[in-house]
Amino acid sequence: MNITILTHETIEESQLTPDAIASFLFTALEQYGDKKEDIMKCLGYALSAEPGKGGLIAVSQDADQITGAVVINHTGMGGYIPENILVYIAVDPSQRGKGVGRHLMQAVIEGTSGDIALHVEPDNPAKRLYERLGFTNKYLEMRLHK
Repeated sequence: MNITILTHETIEESQLTPDAIASFLFTALEQYGDKKEDIMKCLGYALSAEPGKGGLIAVSQDADQITGAVVINHTGMGGYIPENILVYIAVDPSQRGKGVGRHLMQAVIEGTSGDIALHVEPDNPAKRLYERLGFTNKYLEMRLHK
């Protein structure tokens, strides 16, 4: 398994494109996913060089096939809000249970500075992985959709 870390500084030299990563995430996220256009916005934010934006994308590959991906966005904050938010993580269904998600998570934990927040559905099997990696459930998230 090969893991590539992409940022605004490294995306140009990579064979991986935001569109290929978004297509993978759109398919692999299944019921936990978003529209492809929203995934593309998230990738654009992570790969932005604009002040106050940025992040990183970790992609695992076997040969030239994407087997997993994680997207971290920088929040531009710290202390009261974690510096990073994990927006997407997905592993190809044929690769689940083989440690791909754990390796991707370890890569982004090592590749970021500051705390990492994430949102996870209570019934998402990935919740156990996050807990094993040291994530805790500090708050119940509530949203007002307008």
